[in-house]
Amino acid sequence: MTDQFIAVSLAKRNVHCRAKLLVERAPLTCAAIWNALPLAGDVYHAKYARNEIYALFPPFAETEPPLENPTVTPIPGDLCYFAFAGTELGTKAYGYDREVRAGTTVVDLALFYERNNLLLNGDVGWVPGIVWGQVVEGLEEMAEACNDLWRSGAAGETLSFRRA
Repeated sequence: MTDQFIAVSLAKRNVHCRAKLLVERAPLTCAAIWNALPLAGDVYHAKYARNEIYALFPPFAETEPPLENPTVTPIPGDLCYFAFAGTELGTKAYGYDREVRAGTTVVDLALFYERNNLLLNGDVGWVPGIVWGQVVEGLEEMAEACNDLWRSGAAGETLSFRRA
């Protein structure tokens, strides 16, 4: 099988990195994401996990992928998939500018850009993610942009994923 790659971008900051899909470790998740590309949405910087940026999407897989290749300690360059019930993200503490409510599912596609991440949320406990990709080019530039996003703000910035 041929390796599959995607480009992950912060549009406003004009920064891109290239990631390899981990098809052998997370085949169902990779297939769901690959078939849904391109995807883009408002970017958020994590409050709990530390060095993470992510975008939220409506569910796009025919069936929700199982927890394959899970982690609670993502490393720099990991791309992770999370699915949340709306009630898990429905409080104002998360800072979303759109309604996330009971009866909905939200998919979170995340990029971890630095070390010392721990997927422990004070509201729900451990939050394992599916590691479905690994950045292979451009992580240093992306990490600089993510740090700027943390300090300068995420308003008006878009995180996108597309085939490369």
